[in-house]
Amino acid sequence: MKKKNIKNINIKKKMEIKNAISILKNQSKRKFTESIDVIIMLGIDSKKTDQNIRGATVLPHGNGKIIKVAVFSEGKQAEEAKKAGAEFVGMEDLSKKIKKNKIKFDVTVATPESMKIVSLLGSYLGPKGLMPNYKIGTITSNIYQTVKKIKNGQIRYKNDKNGIIHASIGKINFPENKIKENLMSLIIDLKKQKPNKIKGIYFKKIFLTTTMGKSIEIKKSILE
Repeated sequence: MKKKNIKNINIKKKMEIKNAISILKNQSKRKFTESIDVIIMLGIDSKKTDQNIRGATVLPHGNGKIIKVAVFSEGKQAEEAKKAGAEFVGMEDLSKKIKKNKIKFDVTVATPESMKIVSLLGSYLGPKGLMPNYKIGTITSNIYQTVKKIKNGQIRYKNDKNGIIHASIGKINFPENKIKENLMSLIIDLKKQKPNKIKGIYFKKIFLTTTMGKSIEIKKSILE
């Protein structure tokens, strides 16, 4: 089957998700495997605390990234963290490594009891967006399940000051159906987060893009 000449395709036009993914795949000529990212413009007022969106969801196919997890726990919960695949587990010893910038990780998980130690790391974890949080489930007593979810494809999201959600939902070499299913999983989760005070349009615009590529607006028929 002959490939379409993507130079003749108007990517400013809203597209069905299948066509958008196909174009992004054809455009990707990088030597590295680009990520597939989604940009979702929400009809919220980010200046109002009760309208800000923040959460976490498990993508059915992961997003292709290796997530390194640091867990503050001890005893049985520390053993559970290790079994679940956490790269770094500890208490005071883990805190010292973070202060000395000896380790790199993507998510911090903490038991409620360990927060007396973690709270002192605000200046180290805060600027990097790594402070554990009750709302997204990273302060928990269920360490094993939480770490497993993160390792199996859980992503965290929150809107920026313009009410826009940015998230990575896969790699360019993912099959089309997996990219679509990951996107739909995120959208379903965002629907659950819709603030009660939003009466107008919640999902204003949705775009798909790659690490180095152009953005393509998706038809909102995917929301139906």
